[in-house]
Amino acid sequence: MRASDTVADVLPQKEGETMAELSQGDKAPDFNLAADDGTRVTLSAHAGKAVVVYFYPKDDTSGCTLEARDFTVAARDFKKAGAIVIGISPDSEESHCKFKEKHGLAIALAADPDREAIDAYGVWKEKSMYGRRYMGVERSTFLVGSDGRIARIWRKVKVPGHVAEVLAAAREL
Repeated sequence: MRASDTVADVLPQKEGETMAELSQGDKAPDFNLAADDGTRVTLSAHAGKAVVVYFYPKDDTSGCTLEARDFTVAARDFKKAGAIVIGISPDSEESHCKFKEKHGLAIALAADPDREAIDAYGVWKEKSMYGRRYMGVERSTFLVGSDGRIARIWRKVKVPGHVAEVLAAAREL
């Protein structure tokens, strides 16, 4: 990315299509991604159920590990609330398998190296670290209601306490 580039300059878009940020009440975009267990995961396969779709930057980094472990600890509670949890990052299926095994994770992880869902949900953003600007996944969570519409959105997520907040919202659906 050049210093003169804007986010719109570097986000791939189809001709005539603009990237609109999703809002509460919008229909949640479907996706078809490789899962960590060798199957495919789609949002539409869970029609009629609440789904927590959370996007994270990278397997096995401190914040992403903490978030995945927190979702794992609460997995039973999400199930009781009638919701399933799907974590999505641009990492490969192989990376997800190693990540799950290393940390004993019990949630579905979907690989999105081509950014199908990442772009559809508008979470590929310009980021900055130590003065360096780059593109990457903005930690975000979408709670999709049983009607397929986005019930809640959390952007620029701070991990501590986040899973409890999402669980409380899932219970309210």
